[in-house]
Amino acid sequence: MAAEKPGRSDPARTLALLWRAKEPPARGPKPGLSVDRIVAAAIGLADDSGVGSLSMRRVAERLGVGTMSLYTYVPGKDELLNLMLDAVLAEVEERRPVGFIGTWREALEQHARADRAVALRHPWVVSLSTPGLMLMGPAETARSEFAMKAVSEIGLTQREMVDVVNLVDGYVRGVAQITADIGTANRESDVDYEDWWEKATPMLERFIQQSRYPTLYAVWNSGAFETPPEEGFEFGLQRLLDGVEQLVEARAAASPGD
Repeated sequence: MAAEKPGRSDPARTLALLWRAKEPPARGPKPGLSVDRIVAAAIGLADDSGVGSLSMRRVAERLGVGTMSLYTYVPGKDELLNLMLDAVLAEVEERRPVGFIGTWREALEQHARADRAVALRHPWVVSLSTPGLMLMGPAETARSEFAMKAVSEIGLTQREMVDVVNLVDGYVRGVAQITADIGTANRESDVDYEDWWEKATPMLERFIQQSRYPTLYAVWNSGAFETPPEEGFEFGLQRLLDGVEQLVEARAAASPGD
């Protein structure tokens, strides 16, 4: 199934919704629906069964209203996807310690870990957060401000600031995509990932012979492939930031008088 992508809707209309610049007119009794209620219902559906199964009809059923009543608040599914994404990204800010103060590296670590935590809670968010297609609502703007500020005074050009933040975001997105894909496979095939590997392992051990694949054989038997995902994520994040730190230190050494 092709991944859903936001971005096909009218940008001006979607941005007005994201920033709540134009609320639906209030006519008659106080309405039982709102943009926030619709978005919350859609997020619940996506969490339960994946964003690919999302439709305006299913959202309406979850809310117990007619499908057409949603369109007074949200013009269509594309706008809804953008709204869902920004609502979920608000959780990144919620996970940040109040008054967070730290080094640029500590800030990027916090940024990456918060992003990963949100992606684990809402795996579908990975398929929506495509650079260049994601319109910046309040949550994404605040998230980007935090990351850019973290690298704003360490000797990088503004272009390099963008590249460093994109590098961290891309790493998190790549790792989260693997987890999301496993979840999708489990859901669509009704086969548990761990059970599948438990059945496959004995056969693989017959074929991965020490005489033919000595290096892989040694790694396999060491248990290295069983490293917890959290440890693997942290290893990759630290090596990525090590590379950025080398650039920062080299830049500082080249211009000691600045």
